[in-house]
Amino acid sequence: MDFLLHLNWVAVGQIILIDLLLGGDNAIVIALACRNLPAKLRMKGILWGTAGAILIRIVLIAFAVTLLQVPFLKLAGGLLLLWIGIKLLSDQGDSHADLHGSDRLLSAIRTIIIADLVMSIDNVIAVASAAEQSAGEHQLMLVTFGILVSVPIVVWGSTLVLKLMELLPIIITLGAALLGYLAGEMITSDIALAGWFEATLPPQALRFDLFGLTPSVPGIVGAFGVVLAGKWLVRRTSAPAAPH
Repeated sequence: MDFLLHLNWVAVGQIILIDLLLGGDNAIVIALACRNLPAKLRMKGILWGTAGAILIRIVLIAFAVTLLQVPFLKLAGGLLLLWIGIKLLSDQGDSHADLHGSDRLLSAIRTIIIADLVMSIDNVIAVASAAEQSAGEHQLMLVTFGILVSVPIVVWGSTLVLKLMELLPIIITLGAALLGYLAGEMITSDIALAGWFEATLPPQALRFDLFGLTPSVPGIVGAFGVVLAGKWLVRRTSAPAAPH
């Protein structure tokens, strides 16, 4: 109760807003990972995947500033995110008939946690910055409280995206492209590589102006790369075997 009485509600509001704004990516990943689960296991996948992802995020926040100073960490994370995006897209149409439901559930949960771990490397900095407005002894509790409040909306967002995917399968492709975009941005912002990119490439090779927006060129390359690689794998696995 003492914690709640002395809670900095401005900081809580900022943390909740930040987490909800960044939660769109998480909702898409959760929905992508759970879309091939049997209907009766989908909510379990969403809930357990979200729980694992939130726990990982809280742990990351405690080491947020240090993590971003580790050379090549974001490079490795970006490459991993590219692989996850390609895998999620190449699973499209794969019925997994030879797998038990429990195996698929664990695979979906694992994918959600790994993807969120990678995507959270940057995101946790914003949350940690907002939490600095609170007393030091309550900082981690404040972050935990703010994130937990936003969990229901992330879960609801995931179920909504799942329903939309059933109506509009192109959302699966767009979701995978989003992961590729995030991966491209992450790789070029790695502390060990960012200086080289900025010194070697002209500014317009990294970002360009588009009606007031400044999309990332490496992000766009990553998005197209994931979609092309994923679609190629889908065609390759669905193509009939050549007769002997």
